[in-house]
Amino acid sequence: MSNALNAVYASIDELVMFAQKKLELDPLDANITRNRIFALFNLDSYKSNLLDETQVKRNNKCESADKSDETQESNSVIKINSSIDDILRRFFEAAYNANLLDESQEEAYSDEIMGLLSANPSKIQQLFKSIESKNNSVAAQQWLYDYCVNNTYVKQSALNKNIRFNSHNLIITINLAKPEFKNMSKAASGNSVSGGYPKCTICRENEGFAGRNKRTLRTLSLTLGGKEWFWQFSPYGYFNQHGICVNAEHTPMVVNRNTFVNLLDFVDEFPHYFLGCNAALPRIGGSVLAHDHYQGGGEHMPMHHAQVLKTLHLSNKLSDYLSSSISNYENTIVEILDWPGTAIRVVSKSRESIIEVCDRIHKAWVDYDNPKLNIASKDEHQNQQSALSPSVIKTNRGYEMSLIFRNNAVSNEYPDGIFHAHPEYYAVKQEPIGLIEAQGLFILPGRLVRQLNEIAKALESGKTAQLPDNESEFGLVWKELRESLQGNTDKDAIKNAINEELGSICERILLNTAVFKDKQDLVAFLNSLGFIES
Repeated sequence: MSNALNAVYASIDELVMFAQKKLELDPLDANITRNRIFALFNLDSYKSNLLDETQVKRNNKCESADKSDETQESNSVIKINSSIDDILRRFFEAAYNANLLDESQEEAYSDEIMGLLSANPSKIQQLFKSIESKNNSVAAQQWLYDYCVNNTYVKQSALNKNIRFNSHNLIITINLAKPEFKNMSKAASGNSVSGGYPKCTICRENEGFAGRNKRTLRTLSLTLGGKEWFWQFSPYGYFNQHGICVNAEHTPMVVNRNTFVNLLDFVDEFPHYFLGCNAALPRIGGSVLAHDHYQGGGEHMPMHHAQVLKTLHLSNKLSDYLSSSISNYENTIVEILDWPGTAIRVVSKSRESIIEVCDRIHKAWVDYDNPKLNIASKDEHQNQQSALSPSVIKTNRGYEMSLIFRNNAVSNEYPDGIFHAHPEYYAVKQEPIGLIEAQGLFILPGRLVRQLNEIAKALESGKTAQLPDNESEFGLVWKELRESLQGNTDKDAIKNAINEELGSICERILLNTAVFKDKQDLVAFLNSLGFIES
């Protein structure tokens, strides 16, 4: 047997051993799993059942030379800090050398191999519930997330390359993996499927589906509002433990009373997470409107921490809309937020109070018209234009349901949306503002890394600096950076100025999305419903 094949077999052994350590592969299933990987490449000359210890130690020494943590389990030659990315890299290098595949096949083979090494969904569900029962939902979700990293569904190495910083009370990220969709019809088509199976990219039938390299996808069954839903982590998440909660039935996006019930059910089980819902309309929501789903995860958004400008209480005017006496809602409040978009926060320890108040506000908003503010609930063809985007967390105050007011109307001046990012900011962000960005975490396109590096380099020329010809769309950014820097050519100063500029523009984009530019107009709307200052 050639040295090249020896290396292939050794790396497959290492993969199987990793799966036993990190992916819940039972030792009794090691041989059958190894043989299934062999079958992918018609391998039949395997000699050893164990990876050569010297080889593994040498590999580990090379990959860990710059790491301080040399922890190693006493019963194994594979170190705890040996990442699956490193192990797969060794396998593919060996496979290339043995002429078993070429680089164009790496993604598909990686997905297939890791799918074989991953536990079946039923076992994942069983283990999750066991951890949740013995510990809590925090530990269980952490285990599931770590599992999805270890089986490569969550692309941690790609996520680590993204840029993230805070600016203007927002979180700004530059996502190097996410494609930019300036035309949202293209975004929607990117989430459609050919052949009719699965019906869309987030249907549960994608679990293990080879057609879209989903062999490693593992989901978690949930019950929300008495109906079946499921949770899955995003492979290219925007924040810590970012995931989606999906209706088991392929049914269109909707925001109604049941939405509030479902969101509360979720945070009752996972109180350390937030969960929210995109507005169920094009241009102001997500790109998958055909399948009802929510987004959330293990990190609260900037809007969840926004300061309060004014607090409103319920008045007798609301009595006709509530299921019990107004006195039962004394501890339910509505907070006007100091936030560039239009958002309020409904706070109560009572689930029913949260549901009823949010439902009342939602029903009123979707039919609200104010020509002076360019707010039209429906277009000329009677298509719905106004929507709410809710997001809930649990705190020591009880439930905090944030409601973001959205409208997708267009005009001759703003054909992409009156309450969309204005054209002067398209160089930075042109895509619609969905739930995550409306809450203050911006996902900016990867092209900005190259473009802003060119601008930064040009700014190092000081007062004689000229905007690069190929970056003319950044005219506003350039003007404001020049004014901010006043000829300063220090690289750190330029970097800080650029970060501040991005934060400022993102804040202005949120102001563009605000349906009530003046907070007093928002207060007036809520006053008309019966929410008043004490």
